[in-house]
Amino acid sequence: MTDILVIEDNEELGTLIADFLRREGYSVEWRMNAEEGIELLKTAAFKMLLLDVMLPGMDGYEALQEIRRTQKLPVLMMSARTDDQSKILGLQVGADDYIDKPFSIPVLGFKIKALLRRAYDLTEDRQLLTYDNITMDLGSRKVYKDDKEISLTGKEFSLLEYMMKHPGQVINKDKLFNEVWGIDSFSEQGSLNVHIRWLREKFEDDPKDPQLIKTVWRVGYQFGGTKA
Repeated sequence: MTDILVIEDNEELGTLIADFLRREGYSVEWRMNAEEGIELLKTAAFKMLLLDVMLPGMDGYEALQEIRRTQKLPVLMMSARTDDQSKILGLQVGADDYIDKPFSIPVLGFKIKALLRRAYDLTEDRQLLTYDNITMDLGSRKVYKDDKEISLTGKEFSLLEYMMKHPGQVINKDKLFNEVWGIDSFSEQGSLNVHIRWLREKFEDDPKDPQLIKTVWRVGYQFGGTKA
């Protein structure tokens, strides 16, 4: 899942915003018209949308109405229209917040952080884990693949959480079992193998040739890292 989709037709401003957000640690996609942005949203998942109002072709209001038919992601609208009626219209069609142009880039950064925190209930130690197209919300205990929720049992969630917190690391089977089941558990370690298989069935493109949760022979498992 990518952090932010920016739809802004002004090349200088779009470049400035995208470069700033990347320096702040966000992953960013930028499109210069609403039509391309809407098409991208059909195939890729984003945590939020930064949407300009004045766009060539479909404007921001029309675009947001279209997006809201299928998407619930938080939206911050940007506009040189600073009158109250324009702001009200933006909120009515589904914007979560509104920033007037011209704006200070640091102020934009604060608004984005605040909107993400409200939308995902993030705390400073972050309650959202992401890897590639998988997102785990620790607060609501929900997991998404390609923006679609994947149903997990309690143990599956705990197992995936531990691995997502240690991406690319080779995790010893005993260590993984003790972390999830507890060192005093009466369960057999075979339970770990079963739950790994279940996770692969839910997240791997080909569970028989796992690329996400790989077996490290005689040691344990590796989540993510370099593909085989």
